[in-house]
Amino acid sequence: MENTDYKVQLEIFEGPLDLLLYLIKKDELDIQAISIEKITKQYLDYINTFKLLNIDLASEFIVMAANLMYLKSRTLLPRTEQPPEEDIEEDDPRWELIRQLIEYKKFKDAAGFLSLRELDQQGRFALQPDPADKPEEEPAALAEISIFDLIRAFQNVLKRFEESHDFGDIVDDRFTVADKIEFLLDHFKPGESLSFDALFKSATTQSEVIVTFLAVLELMKLNQFIIRQDHLLGNITVIRRTAVDMLHEDPKEE
Repeated sequence: MENTDYKVQLEIFEGPLDLLLYLIKKDELDIQAISIEKITKQYLDYINTFKLLNIDLASEFIVMAANLMYLKSRTLLPRTEQPPEEDIEEDDPRWELIRQLIEYKKFKDAAGFLSLRELDQQGRFALQPDPADKPEEEPAALAEISIFDLIRAFQNVLKRFEESHDFGDIVDDRFTVADKIEFLLDHFKPGESLSFDALFKSATTQSEVIVTFLAVLELMKLNQFIIRQDHLLGNITVIRRTAVDMLHEDPKEE
């Protein structure tokens, strides 16, 4: 790839426990019934995708990957060969991880509840505009849709691309992130919305798919693009903001 020096910095990036909870939710699993083998494979798939995209990972992600691989190796051992220091009542190697996930989910849910209460209280004392002047409800922004949803959508695009393209042909591919940002802004009119998959239709190489996704992330950070989903884990729609949208979002203080 020509963009090897491009580093993705995402302020909204979440931690390894967020990723594990996302994987559990995606498969509609009970936390206490997780399969270490399955969740380890999915987790490592995400780590590999982060590396492919040159996303800087916090050390906690690598530590969790090592812990998952250790737990997976333990589940493959006969009970008689389990480490002797383990307590008898905790012979399930998943239990410590399950406890971490349950506790983390409790705090995460509580934080979400308090945030909603804060928004509700702000609404009680806010000056209500005339209904006729009320703007249409805006779709969810990037911070309100998990970065893991975006990575999942990108993985699906990349997989379909690899299945439908022959890599035997050599293609002169010199796209950069800056090139793709310019391309998307030129071909994506303000106020226009497209499916996430449609952004990659013109790509002819795996490298171009990757660079296009990095450009989309950058445009989201620049507040040019916003995204929404029709339902949980559903299809993603990308919307280009208009100048009016951006003006109303950040009004000047008097």
